[in-house]
Amino acid sequence: MELEVRHLRALCAIADTGSLHKAARQLGMSQPSLTTQLRRIEVEIGGQLFHRERTGCRPTPLGRVALSRARPLVSEMRALINETKAAAARTSEVPQLRIGSTASRAIPGWLRRLRLRLPGTETSLQMDVSANALLRMVAGGQLDVAFVHEVEGSPLRMPEGLRRRVLVEREPQFVFLSADHPAAAQPVVHLTDLAADRWMVDPTVDGEWDGLLRVLRAAGLNPRVLHGDYLTASSLVATGEVVTVCQPTSRARPDMAVRPLHGDPLGVRLLVAARTEGELDAVYGELEAAYWEAARQAPAYGEWLAGRATAA
Repeated sequence: MELEVRHLRALCAIADTGSLHKAARQLGMSQPSLTTQLRRIEVEIGGQLFHRERTGCRPTPLGRVALSRARPLVSEMRALINETKAAAARTSEVPQLRIGSTASRAIPGWLRRLRLRLPGTETSLQMDVSANALLRMVAGGQLDVAFVHEVEGSPLRMPEGLRRRVLVEREPQFVFLSADHPAAAQPVVHLTDLAADRWMVDPTVDGEWDGLLRVLRAAGLNPRVLHGDYLTASSLVATGEVVTVCQPTSRARPDMAVRPLHGDPLGVRLLVAARTEGELDAVYGELEAAYWEAARQAPAYGEWLAGRATAA
């Protein structure tokens, strides 16, 4: 097998994420496929490149040598592609706005407002569970702007040279639980009310699992945990199989309740990043308006905000 740039990119992704699972998600492939590819690369190179441990992957001495040569090549290839795309964009008559975002209820309203204010601009959207991956794409010129969240206690790795603007300094995280859960009868849920429940979390969301684990341990809880995406989680919440953390802008359903957690133990910071202040100015006002529109449409969050305003 001849080594190609995609193989070098895979090695860099494994090293950056420290996990085959996260690297596969970032690369848009399955973990078994990435594992097979890594074995073939190691056979071609002639030695083990990563120590596979229960807590993740870390480079071997041979792996560090390979990575020291792989990273510049991957970076050069990325620069070649970005410069070529930029040149192509300059020859196009249609302005481009490339947006990246982690999940948010504000996105539909944001895009709608941008379409009305910039009618001649072609806007694209790339969703990703990894805020760090989106920030790297902005720094590398693959995206113009990224709207991401930073879990409290798990700082994002902000690439050098990016400008950022904070939308919400601390957004409280609420909990999704089935509508017939006993705790759903209360306006605010204590973590101890969920001591017997299984939790579900997506470990590929940067900082999410670490943040939740800190909060549960601080409350003296060691619950059973399932790992999976939040689309699956919502289905399991509805049937009472699990509870899960959710954004406060999430909306309740007949079979699911959204409740704030007592004491607001878990929060995230919402921020938007770009390479220039001008790029931030071009999108921030619409994002701010869209976020607070989504907040007003979420009853539980609206009540929480009203309570904070009254206290202030």
